[in-house]
Amino acid sequence: MTTPPSDCSVLIVGGGPCGLMLANELGRRGVTAVLVDQKPTTAFNPQANATQARTMEHFRRLGFAGEIRALGLPPDFPTDIAYFTRYAKHELARFKLPSAREAVERVKQLSGSWSAAELPHRVSQKFVEQVLRRHADALPGISVHYGWRLTGFSETTDGIEADIERVNDGKAHRIRSAFLVGADGPRSTVRQALGFQYTGEEGAVRDFFGGRMFAIYLRAPEFYQAVPHPPAWMNVTFNHERRAFMAAVDGKGEFAFHTQLRPHEVEGEITRERALAMFQEAVGAPIQAEILSHGTWIAGYALVADQFRRGRAFIAGDAAHLFTPAGGLGYNTAIEDAVNLGWKLAATIRGSGGPDLLSSYEAERQPNARRNTAYARQFADSLGMFVPVPEIENQTSDGAEARRLAGSYLEAHGKAEFNIPGITFGARYYTSPITVSDGTEPPPDAANLYVPSACPGGRAPHLWLSPEQSLYDRFGFEWTLLRLSNRADGRQIAAAASALGLDMQVVDLRSDEARDLYLADLVLIRPDQIVAWRGSSDESATDILRRVLGRE
Repeated sequence: MTTPPSDCSVLIVGGGPCGLMLANELGRRGVTAVLVDQKPTTAFNPQANATQARTMEHFRRLGFAGEIRALGLPPDFPTDIAYFTRYAKHELARFKLPSAREAVERVKQLSGSWSAAELPHRVSQKFVEQVLRRHADALPGISVHYGWRLTGFSETTDGIEADIERVNDGKAHRIRSAFLVGADGPRSTVRQALGFQYTGEEGAVRDFFGGRMFAIYLRAPEFYQAVPHPPAWMNVTFNHERRAFMAAVDGKGEFAFHTQLRPHEVEGEITRERALAMFQEAVGAPIQAEILSHGTWIAGYALVADQFRRGRAFIAGDAAHLFTPAGGLGYNTAIEDAVNLGWKLAATIRGSGGPDLLSSYEAERQPNARRNTAYARQFADSLGMFVPVPEIENQTSDGAEARRLAGSYLEAHGKAEFNIPGITFGARYYTSPITVSDGTEPPPDAANLYVPSACPGGRAPHLWLSPEQSLYDRFGFEWTLLRLSNRADGRQIAAAASALGLDMQVVDLRSDEARDLYLADLVLIRPDQIVAWRGSSDESATDILRRVLGRE
């Protein structure tokens, strides 16, 4: 196990999706970074299981969306969400979603709320982390070191001095960096050292998705033979004895199973044999399974840190916000943190970013974290507070009616929780100090509806230029200037960008469809594909760029 470098521009503490994504964002921009994590390697357990479309668009921007989409479930495996009394008993409802193969083609035919470069992909976090690590390791200037923990740090006049130690033998080492990012999870050493506090809701009490949960990573090759229903990605039980949700990991027999512990169940007394019995109770059949790992976790959190930054130190991902995993929002919110902070750190280190640029990270991401944790709480309430009636499993007319009513509710819930383009694409930074407002208001925020809008501060509206080329494929990796008509050439903003040392790609798109979508002749797109400014004259080019770079 090699010793990390002693100097870098950014020290990243935490090697989950957020830290690894940040390493990729920095490394692609030529910024040196050291990543340390006390775990021996990337995740063994499946952990998060839903990669939302916006995250897939960022993976596409980095060049490995196809690699991610090839992982996890087989290409033709249904990614449905299905609800059952027990898996081998009555199916109550099913929300159908496309397979990975279907998603690649279907995305090119969609418009409106789902006009996107990528659709969601159902893949376990353990696989995503492996890809992110492999790409980070390949970048010059990025040094990834698992098996090392942060023990302390201090801020000096010109940077950070951090002390780390090797987990297996306690060897001490000091790293000097310009900045520190704590992406080290809900028990974040960095957050605690900074004195930041979680605020929000904890300890929510629900029949399901509230309090103590028990997670089992298991292999059950017999499952698809024992269950008389079509396969699904997400499998949810609805009965009095054993409420659970279970994600298919590989489509062949590996699953991530999570069940609500009842008051009489003591987690420390749950043996592997008892864990197997809990799974069998949810199945409703005595099928055999290999328990790969198990453990407890607490549902019912909707927490956001009161600060995301102090001086040269930042927090991101679960260190900054903690979700109950309804809607799959925690991991995807963490990826957006990394994307947002990555380009801003790089611009600051390279000299183009002004003093307000890094301040905009908290101004933009903290409200979004509050928004997303609130949505996740709503989804958890919707499912967890819906309680099965006593006759739900009875083989009687009353039981059949109970199942019909439950199925109707759960079908509506499934659509509400898993058809969420408004959450996925609708995060907006229109009040950010680095957004140049044009006086327009963004569309209303709604979970299940996204209205494409080029109102500054929101995701750039998407369109397909050909069956194989997304508009996003034309964007530069850093800044992009869209020229959408002959009425404005953008010459002044291009010249101002050059004078400020800004890497900006100019994209000419003489398209009525694009002009109608963006409602401007010129549009400035940030490195994270957010509209920074739009207009039909760039006479104030220098002022515009100084604003979006935090130099005012």
